[in-house]
Amino acid sequence: MKVVITGGAGFLGQRLIRALCARGALLDAAGEPRSIEQIVSIDAHQSGPLFLDERVGYVAGDIATPHLLTHVLGTDTHSVFHLAAVVSGAAEADFNLGMRVNLDATRALLEACRQQARPPKLVFTSSLAVFGGALPPVVRDDTAATPTSSYGVQKLIGELLVGEYARKGYIDGRAVRLPTIVVRPGKPNAAASGFASGIIREPLAGESAVCPVEPDTALWVLSPARAIDALVHTHELPCEAWQRAGGLHALNLPGLTVTIAQMLEALREVAGNAAVARVTMSTDEGIKAIVQSWPARFDTTRATALGYAGETDFASIVRAHVAAMEGAQ
Repeated sequence: MKVVITGGAGFLGQRLIRALCARGALLDAAGEPRSIEQIVSIDAHQSGPLFLDERVGYVAGDIATPHLLTHVLGTDTHSVFHLAAVVSGAAEADFNLGMRVNLDATRALLEACRQQARPPKLVFTSSLAVFGGALPPVVRDDTAATPTSSYGVQKLIGELLVGEYARKGYIDGRAVRLPTIVVRPGKPNAAASGFASGIIREPLAGESAVCPVEPDTALWVLSPARAIDALVHTHELPCEAWQRAGGLHALNLPGLTVTIAQMLEALREVAGNAAVARVTMSTDEGIKAIVQSWPARFDTTRATALGYAGETDFASIVRAHVAAMEGAQ
């Protein structure tokens, strides 16, 4: 089995590659277990140490380039995980870049999938940013997506394209909406939600951090480990089960509703007052506007029925990050 991962050099991509190598096999489109013989990562940037395994290859390049995708996928790709994206803040700041990577590249990837000998499975990572504006107190799977950011619009179009290519039988497509992933390791990025990791990650490393939103701001969050579990579970679900649950539409993944104040209390519980004292509150109206347009409470009945799991408490997420950082030393 050949698996292609866009954005494979990123932190989620690297975790996914490790998870797939550890599993050693995935279910194919017919529901039969197949050994993973090759994993190909496509990413614009291959910075930092990468996970190495004889089954894994890395390609550096622009995923919006159709001939590159055609070359990498060939005609023998069984599964694709599409993680690559220009994050929310960057997509808002650079419209052309966001459209090229988040929209044009998705269409080019779907066309490359269409050329496969058999329709491949494709897992598309969308985002809660597809929601915005006036929303009900709790968002359900049938709540209309009304994005108010370029990133949200681009992700919603991607969801619709995945659904359309699946409807036509070109792919076995599955689109899932990720909550805000916390705690992300590494350096801060341009995501509007990046501070949610920064106010935990930096204080734990003895560094200062700035929170650009008010303490009562609520977020819908998911740990990196649960996110990887969800992506693999999405791939492994039988096509019939996915379709019965409304598979042409994106799935809201389970998460945890937590306020900034609650996040900082969890940080205090794990690392003490000194860690919390390293966080400065300083409102950024631009980030605040984007973040507060996102819903923070979801009814994920459909996902739960399909076997997905969320989080129990935020302190456990913080402890998991601490353990991961200690393990990496």
